[in-house]
Amino acid sequence: MQKIYLVLTYTGTALANIIKGWTKNEYSHISIALDEELKNLYSFGRLNPYVFFIGGLVKESLTSGTFKRFKKTKTSVYELAISDEQYDNIKIRINKMMKHKEDYKFNIRGLFSVAINKKVIKPNTFYCAEFVQYLLENANIDTKYLPYIIKPEDFKKLKNVKLIYKGRLREYRDRIKELEAPKSQIKQPIAIPRRAAV
Repeated sequence: MQKIYLVLTYTGTALANIIKGWTKNEYSHISIALDEELKNLYSFGRLNPYVFFIGGLVKESLTSGTFKRFKKTKTSVYELAISDEQYDNIKIRINKMMKHKEDYKFNIRGLFSVAINKKVIKPNTFYCAEFVQYLLENANIDTKYLPYIIKPEDFKKLKNVKLIYKGRLREYRDRIKELEAPKSQIKQPIAIPRRAAV
């Protein structure tokens, strides 16, 4: 058994606010991670943190790029248990795509078409939610609860998905540090000796 992580985010940018206005949802972006520390985090998003309309397949980071620039990014991180075979399928597919990432384009028309409830399909072209849906479907993960025209928050509807964190994205690593810290490093309350009875 393995686990993947679905990371919903809201950066507060102009584009994020436009998407949020269409969907009426809390979050405007989704990424997929292969580890709880979110060191292997992937999506379709900005290739340059300062230019929102040039996008593609990206490996994201909590400490650099877009998420470093937008320090107040809000997130909800969901955990999904899957089989070893499904996990390997996703990992292999991502690695293949990353090796040829220049062949993949950001589906800007598809993203804007969500507002009019229309789907635009072009080969090797995705926006963030389409990318995550593509990976899950090709790994034979049950996606029957997901709509045809997909939005980031729709992934909350997946069977057996579990919320493990909600808050500021930049503070997520603090949670990981606490989980990984040996018991000897965890501060224990100081015991105050009772005074002997007089």
